[in-house]
Amino acid sequence: MNVRPEDTFRPPVSRVVIVPPYDPVASNDATPQGRSRWNGLLPKERKCKRRSILIEAAFVLLAAEGMAGTTVRAVCARARLNPRYFYESFSDLDDLLVSLYDDVYCQLRRRTDDALAGAQDEDVAVRASVDATVRFIAEDRRRGCVLYSAGLGNEALNVRRTETGMALVDLVQRDRSGRDGEAHDEHIGRLGAAVTVGGFSELLVAWLDGRVELSVEELIDDATEVFLAVWHATCRLQRLVKHDQARVTS
Repeated sequence: MNVRPEDTFRPPVSRVVIVPPYDPVASNDATPQGRSRWNGLLPKERKCKRRSILIEAAFVLLAAEGMAGTTVRAVCARARLNPRYFYESFSDLDDLLVSLYDDVYCQLRRRTDDALAGAQDEDVAVRASVDATVRFIAEDRRRGCVLYSAGLGNEALNVRRTETGMALVDLVQRDRSGRDGEAHDEHIGRLGAAVTVGGFSELLVAWLDGRVELSVEELIDDATEVFLAVWHATCRLQRLVKHDQARVTS
């Protein structure tokens, strides 16, 4: 999503947002140079581009205005698209917001997957994942807003965040088990993964809100040390459980 980061970021606050009425002239398909945005595009490509433009508009509005200012009407006005094109790609506002969340999350996953490529050592993998995530959010703090804090009263977004969090816990647990190469207690492994995923989300929210005053480098260093401590403690507990089970069966 090619949206320039704002110079400053503030959590959205509830307020009345005045959206100008739809203007078919101001909202036409012409670029400032007088050319149509759809020149040279096939119908399928035009639809795909309109969808991206609407997601980009929702990204800007949700981070800046919160849910109060993120309406179908406001999104279409910012995107300079006739409202009929909204329903060409989305069934309703919830559908758009979930699609926006998925778009930002997929960008983050690509970043972390690239960072983790070839990381065999657990300590290296944890630092690489933390580093990629923190820098992704720091580059444009509105990404963190979409991923963690915007629209907390929206049920569709909350459900998607919960689903994503659960999937991440499973991913972290499988990844760490694969790196360790030993059979461990699954419940304890999941406990450690859940603490890591949930704790990281809460830490990032606190950092974005200014409740945790750390530089990017400090946040990466401190978070890495904490999560490695959680992982090593989880491994120790798993070994103890495995040892006790072996004693019982012997």
